[in-house]
Amino acid sequence: MRAVVIHAPKDLRIEEREAGAPGPGEVLVRLAAGGVCGSDLHYYNHGGFGAVRLKEPMILGHEVSGHVEALGEAVEGLAPGDLVAISPSRPCGRCRYCAEGLRNHCLNMRFYGSAMPFPHIQGAFREMLVADASQCVKAEGLAPGVAAMAEPLSVCLHAARRAGELLGRKVLVTGCGPIGALSILAARRAGAAEIVVTDLSAAALAHGLRAGADRAVNVAEAPEALAPYSADKGYFDVLFECTGAPQALAAGIAALRPRGVIVQVGLGGDMNVPLQALTAKELDLRGAFRFHEEFPVAVRLMQAGLIDPAPLITHTMKLEDAEEAFLAASDRSRAMKTQIAFA
Repeated sequence: MRAVVIHAPKDLRIEEREAGAPGPGEVLVRLAAGGVCGSDLHYYNHGGFGAVRLKEPMILGHEVSGHVEALGEAVEGLAPGDLVAISPSRPCGRCRYCAEGLRNHCLNMRFYGSAMPFPHIQGAFREMLVADASQCVKAEGLAPGVAAMAEPLSVCLHAARRAGELLGRKVLVTGCGPIGALSILAARRAGAAEIVVTDLSAAALAHGLRAGADRAVNVAEAPEALAPYSADKGYFDVLFECTGAPQALAAGIAALRPRGVIVQVGLGGDMNVPLQALTAKELDLRGAFRFHEEFPVAVRLMQAGLIDPAPLITHTMKLEDAEEAFLAASDRSRAMKTQIAFA
């Protein structure tokens, strides 16, 4: 089978790998669609992010869907031909955090396409994937590309849970890439009354408006456009910070009202935090990292038509054009979510 393998920054190769066979409790899935994520782009463009660096060739990808090809022993509830969304989250189920119900913090997590541990956890951008049956959520009624959006949507559902009560709240989203746009969809579904989104890209902000934001602010064209929201100690109740940029965090904090909640979703390097503003306004700063139990909920929300991420999929390219897909995904002026079609 063919797989998409990163060797070093800008060194992406399509290589032959062994497909493998499903063991007990496993299924063999023929991949249909895979979305290029921000972390995939970090590996492609920079060889990693923060302190995480590639130390060996690694198959990329973790936003995937496909059709069940074969079942291992003792697998129930799935049949050959079923379309499934595949969660990349594979906690061990035995460590202290799994026992506490914090499976996204598993000490032995096997998350597809991650260079955090060594040897690296190989990713899912391959024509045939052996997965645990527990990772596979039936996605009948969805297009394969939409089913592959379950992973980034799960990230945003987890972030919305970390935010707490959203009913009637005024929400600011900084950064309108796929995670920012999906955060808008998740916040609105949770009852947010008003949503403002910021970004440097007019194209990204147009997607934010289509996702349901009430106002889009281009901070490249109007760097001080959020300043009026800082009057009287702030306006917004909740900030979803989706850029990982300290400037966006600082601007968002200035616009938050006392006892507002910051949910840091965007990943990057270490950020400078205006700590005295947090203290003076009694703000809560909360991290949001990955997800676990949100994944099947994401699939059900999409199946019910309650959240529709399909308009965010702007590019779909063939497996043999994988590098072009990564180049397109790196260009925010023309792409929102770029996917690779494996079948």
